[in-house]
Amino acid sequence: MDERHEAAGADGARRAAALPAADRPAEREAPRVNPLPAAGAGSPGRGRLRARIGIGLAVVVLSAFLYWLHARRYEDTDDAQVDGDITAVSARVSGTVTAVHVVDNQAVKAGEVLVELDPTDLEVAVSQARAAVAQAEAGVAAESPSVLITESANQAALRSADADVESARSDLEAAQRELDQAEASDRLARSQLERAKVLLAGSSIAQADYDQRETAAEVTAAAVSAARKRLDGRQARLASALARQQETRQNAPRQVVAREATVEVRRANLQLAQDQLRQALLNLSYARVTAPADGVIGKKTVNPGERVQPGQQLMALTQTGRLWVTANFRETQVRLMQVGQPVELHVDALDRDYRGAVVSFAGATGSRYSLLPPENASGNYVKVVQRIPVRIALDPGQPELDRLRPGMSVEPVVRIR
Repeated sequence: MDERHEAAGADGARRAAALPAADRPAEREAPRVNPLPAAGAGSPGRGRLRARIGIGLAVVVLSAFLYWLHARRYEDTDDAQVDGDITAVSARVSGTVTAVHVVDNQAVKAGEVLVELDPTDLEVAVSQARAAVAQAEAGVAAESPSVLITESANQAALRSADADVESARSDLEAAQRELDQAEASDRLARSQLERAKVLLAGSSIAQADYDQRETAAEVTAAAVSAARKRLDGRQARLASALARQQETRQNAPRQVVAREATVEVRRANLQLAQDQLRQALLNLSYARVTAPADGVIGKKTVNPGERVQPGQQLMALTQTGRLWVTANFRETQVRLMQVGQPVELHVDALDRDYRGAVVSFAGATGSRYSLLPPENASGNYVKVVQRIPVRIALDPGQPELDRLRPGMSVEPVVRIR
């Protein structure tokens, strides 16, 4: 059976081969099968994928290396802003506002008048102070000569006391001489009386001579008594003159000191009146509220006709001419930071870069300056990376510095190596 089939097939094949090419039956095309790749060879798609992965890894590694190089030399943060002095402009005296010369966002110069107050009450106070000064000056003028007058009167009184003492001493000496003479005459009269008694007993003299000598003795005795009384009076006068002299010498300096103290009181009153006048003039000048520095006005809260009190804030003045940057770096970033290191600052609002330098570091972390600083000792301690405020000064002369305003966001980059 198989042999017959094979013979028939071979015969058919010969007949088919004998036919022309056009009359031959169409041959069935065999399906194409891709040959298997040889060992060690990959497809083109997989090669391109592997190449892309390699390039990506190389880029990642290079980027990581460049970032490491950058991180070694620089420290940056986005927690930074422009800072500046914002002055609260307030009234120094009470009064009624008569004029306001500025509006919000207006640039002003130092000394420019911002607000005017009614000066009437202040002018009255100045007039009263001037009157008080005039009165005090008159008091000083009236008391000043009294010191010289008192000194002159004291010197005259002292000279008079000295003269009285000298006169009393002279009179005392004269009274002493008179007493000495009276006592001498009395001794002579008594001795003559004694001799007359002897002569009268021997009937050598007459009774009349004896009576005469007796009378003379009585007269000399009376003269001695009178001289002693005068001497006692002169001694009392000398003692009184000496007491007055001593009193004058003691009281004269005291009187001068008292007069000088009175003059000093008058002068102190004059100084007080002059100071009060100065204060009144200052208060009058405070009726014109001026700008303390160059800057921009903001937060104006005053209008004409309002009554203001001393210390009441009228507006705020931002001093745009003196700005700096406060950057809050993490505490782990300031290890290598030092004063004077250069800084590159990018200001978002202006899309500009500025140059600066580190000026100083805060005395404490930002959290310690907060209204309610953390108390780690209470037991609720959670370690949080703290921020250290770093002050950065802007280099002068850079373009558009006048457009910077406090509060603008800044991205500083500090070069630490």
